[in-house]
Amino acid sequence: MQDILTPLIYSFSALFVILDPLLSVPIFTSMTKDMPASEVNKQALIAVVVAGVLMYIFLFFNFLIFDTLGITLPSFQVAGGILLFILGIQMALGIEIGPSHSHSRTAAGVVIGTPLLCGPGAITTVLLLSRDYGTLVLALAIALALLATWIILRFSGIIQRVLGDCITDIMARVLGMLVAAIAIKIIADGITGLF
Repeated sequence: MQDILTPLIYSFSALFVILDPLLSVPIFTSMTKDMPASEVNKQALIAVVVAGVLMYIFLFFNFLIFDTLGITLPSFQVAGGILLFILGIQMALGIEIGPSHSHSRTAAGVVIGTPLLCGPGAITTVLLLSRDYGTLVLALAIALALLATWIILRFSGIIQRVLGDCITDIMARVLGMLVAAIAIKIIADGITGLF
């Protein structure tokens, strides 16, 4: 039991930090603003399911997906980083790129699920941890990390009310810049890996 517990705690901690659900709170609350509680719950569940499906696919199929499609991890990092950068710009500037605001709100769960929760960083972490600790430990760690993430998203409205709209809006702008900066680092790592 002790042999499983230590890697499980480490893997859970690493995944929770990478998923960073607290980063998603201001984004999620702004995208689900004025939605009924049942719809907010649904979008929180969709976000966790989307992130979970991606993480489990990469856990069980590892590099087979990349090999089959002829994709390298660095090229995946560049593509994911670009998407994350666009999301960061939207957050920082408070602008809408793509579909109308009302349409994008209905897809809040998908946008939060990927690339924000489960992006290149989370997928890379899953690949590396599965290599180090095995499939069983990581499958349990993913489940625990997703449960914690769902709880935070589910109660994101309460978290926002405690912080207040003004602080949440400021956090969303600042976090948007941080997301864009993280995206630049992911893109730079990917470009380095390509060459």
